[in-house]
Amino acid sequence: MKPALAFPYHDPDRSMLPRLQAVLPDLKEHFEHAFLSPPPSTLEWLGHDPSIFKDDFFTVFPSEEEALVGNRLAYLYRRTAETAFSSQPIHLCFPDRLTFALSGPHRESFLADVDSLSAEELPIIFQRSEYAWATHPKGYRSLEGIVTVVGMNLFGRELDYAWCHMVVPAGQLGRIIPFVKNPDISMVAEIIYYLRDEIHTRDVDRLAWDDPYIFNRDAGELKHEREHSLAETQKRLAYVLPMIETLTRLAGNGRHPGF
Repeated sequence: MKPALAFPYHDPDRSMLPRLQAVLPDLKEHFEHAFLSPPPSTLEWLGHDPSIFKDDFFTVFPSEEEALVGNRLAYLYRRTAETAFSSQPIHLCFPDRLTFALSGPHRESFLADVDSLSAEELPIIFQRSEYAWATHPKGYRSLEGIVTVVGMNLFGRELDYAWCHMVVPAGQLGRIIPFVKNPDISMVAEIIYYLRDEIHTRDVDRLAWDDPYIFNRDAGELKHEREHSLAETQKRLAYVLPMIETLTRLAGNGRHPGF
């Protein structure tokens, strides 16, 4: 059975649409299906546009309100788990990272990762390699790394709690999502908490920094701007601090009886 994709789709200005159209042949060749959930700001044009989403490769789960991203992801993952086959591997990812990986020099390695995964390797986090981290502004790794250090101290494993891409069987995803409560992006750390004892990892170069591609900016110039931006530091702390609080709280409470 081919794997499936699940990703949020916030695209009010349609800037992501041509990027997805460009990689659709690869997606249809290597994945069985794609599940996505757009908020109302994207649905405004999506329902009237003869776009690729009319293709039965896609299943669209409309979000009825402009909810926080964590709530949107939880809704998407719950509906995906209810719809897919229980044993089907679901790639939880983001469209910017997905299209970046398939639009440049990392395409072949990305597709090899997709095609080579076995059931015994699941669930798995694709983590940023040393090369991938070196492409990011330095504050990204130093701040997100705090969560990794806290998780290591609490649970004895070095994991990327602010992950960009992971794969989990639909049935397993469906079992953990009811226990994931954070309404913001810090909920991705909760997911890892419930999988931490059995999750595998693989470091990959293709998770290099994708913002220069997304914003069509010079990488060096944009990196310099981000490294000297207080707003960027505040943006990282806005999810790093809730992740730390969440992991320490869950460690204190103990794993839910359902696990």
